Amino acid sequence: MIDFRPKYITFDCYGTLTRFRMPEMSRELFGDRVPADAMDRFIRDFAAYRFDEVLGAWKPYADVLMNAVERTCRLWRIPFRPEDGRRIYAAVPTWGPHADVPAGLARLARRYPLVVLSNASDDQIQSNVDQLGAPFHRVYTAQQAQAYKPRLQAFEYMLDQLGCGPGDILHVSSSLRYDLMSANDLRIENKVFVDRGHDPACPAYNYHPVTGIGGVADLLGL
Repeated sequence: MIDFRPKYITFDCYGTLTRFRMPEMSRELFGDRVPADAMDRFIRDFAAYRFDEVLGAWKPYADVLMNAVERTCRLWRIPFRPEDGRRIYAAVPTWGPHADVPAGLARLARRYPLVVLSNASDDQIQSNVDQLGAPFHRVYTAQQAQAYKPRLQAFEYMLDQLGCGPGDILHVSSSLRYDLMSANDLRIENKVFVDRGHDPACPAYNYHPVTGIGGVADLLGL
C-alpha cells in the first residue's frame, strides 16, 4: 500500500484506461500491403513514428497520425493512402475501456477527484471518457496544453490548471516513454505503472506496478 493521499489521481487515457486499438486497425488497414509475418514489425515502426511526431511543436492529432502513416509507408516502400490516417482518427473516439477500468475507477472516484491528461484533440477525448463509467474532475488534452506527452510542458499545463504541485498527485499510466519517465523528471514521486504489455518494466523510475486499475485502489487501501 501507498502511505499517501493525493489531492488528485491523474491518468493517461489511451492504453491505460481506453483500450488502444491501433495494432488491430493497422492489421485491418495495411494487411493488403504488409505480409502477415511482417505485420508486428510494421506495427512497431508505426508506433515509433507516432512517438517521434509528438516530440516537437504541437500540431493537430490528425496531422500526427497522417504524418506517421506516411512515414511508415515510406520506410516500408508501400503505397501511402491518406484515407488510412483519416479512418484511424475517426475511429479513436469509438474505442472503449479495458474490462478492469469501470469498476476500478468507481472505487477510486468515491474518495478522490480523477483527472485525465491525454495526447488527444478536444473533439476526440470526451467520447472515450464518457465510456469509462466514472466521473472525472477535469479532462486535459495536448491541444489545450499545446504540447504532447512526453514533453514536460503537457504535465506542467495540467499542474498549473489544477493549482497543485508534483507532490500533490498520483499519476497512473501504462506507458513509461510517454508518461512515467517525464513524470519522474518533474519529481512526481507517486506514480503507478499499469502493466498492459506496452512497455518493458524499468523499476529505476520509482513507480508502483499493478496489472489493472483495481490495483490502484488496492494501493490506496480502498
